[in-house]
Amino acid sequence: MAETHSLQDMRQQAAIFAKVFIQRDYTNGTVCQFQTKFPSELETRIDKQQFEETVRTLNNLYAEAEKLGSQSYIEGCLACLTAYTVFLCMETHYEKVLKKIAKYIQEQNDKIYAPRGLLLTDPIERGLRVIEVTIFEDRSLTR
Repeated sequence: MAETHSLQDMRQQAAIFAKVFIQRDYTNGTVCQFQTKFPSELETRIDKQQFEETVRTLNNLYAEAEKLGSQSYIEGCLACLTAYTVFLCMETHYEKVLKKIAKYIQEQNDKIYAPRGLLLTDPIERGLRVIEVTIFEDRSLTR
């Protein structure tokens, strides 16, 4: 069985073995969603269903962020009426959902990915172009 890792220890001590990039899926236009295809590099590290569930959840959260509704309409009207100064004292719906996504990724890293020697990087840090999965060396194999 692979050695379990804490997220903090991995970032400071573990050597990076490889990086895998999950590309954006443009089959439905420019909506922010990522491919759910399971990368072969992760086969020995994580269950396919668990990985696909993580990506599906991220896709659903990004769809929620981009959803147009009455709240977005009111935010836009308030922004115009206040010369966009309203955003100095208020978070937009999009910003709230981005925080929710960051929290979800942190939880997934803590509970699922870090113990397996993996680290998900928030897509916002990569310009919403890719989900970066860092694979750390499995030191239990070298001992």
